Amino acid sequence: MTQSVDLANAINSFVKGCKTDGTWDAIKACCIMAAWDGLDGALYPLKGPAPTNNNFVSGDYNRETGLVGDGSTKYLDSNRNNNADPQNSKHLAVYMSTHAVRDGTTRATLAAGSSTAGASGLLTTSSTRYYRANYTSNPGTGRNDSATTPGFWGVTRQLASQATGRYGGSSRTITDTSTTPLNGNLHVFARNTGADYSDARLSFYSIGENLDLALLDNRVSTLMTDIGAAIP
Repeated sequence: MTQSVDLANAINSFVKGCKTDGTWDAIKACCIMAAWDGLDGALYPLKGPAPTNNNFVSGDYNRETGLVGDGSTKYLDSNRNNNADPQNSKHLAVYMSTHAVRDGTTRATLAAGSSTAGASGLLTTSSTRYYRANYTSNPGTGRNDSATTPGFWGVTRQLASQATGRYGGSSRTITDTSTTPLNGNLHVFARNTGADYSDARLSFYSIGENLDLALLDNRVSTLMTDIGAAIP
């Protein structure tokens, strides 16, 4: 019973903290993919639509660390359209218990669209990390980075001329003019084009309007620490 109470308290503290920070209203689709007794619980939304499961099975789920992709067939359809949020107010964020492999393959952790104007996504290649939110051009959204440190990763667009990316506890300016958002649902663990699958293990995702990524990072990281402490 104590374990269940501790988990409930951790989630309640996260929601209350987001409300205090002023980030809660900006979160439109969100799942905590850890803490629950099974896969069905992990895919029950904290806010917004429930994701549609494609090929994940119970063995892919861990209560403490979340859901792991296979890099080839498994993904979630968030059922949140890339164009549901304003062109210049949008965020995407995940918490990685295990980072995706960095090799010659492009891996999409949360994305809609390919390398085309209006697409959005958190993607990696072997040497570049991409932060895209209704983006226009590749050069503005990529940063040289081959790290595989787990933790929070996100992008938020607050202006037509730029966005903010966050990874590894640091935020960076992404200079890229926005364009009309692509029409299509954002997928988790892959692009919605049926390509670039991820083998990361994720315990959280959030989609919605512009918010302070540093504040969300702090709340999500604390949540994951509290979940880990509550599970023997």
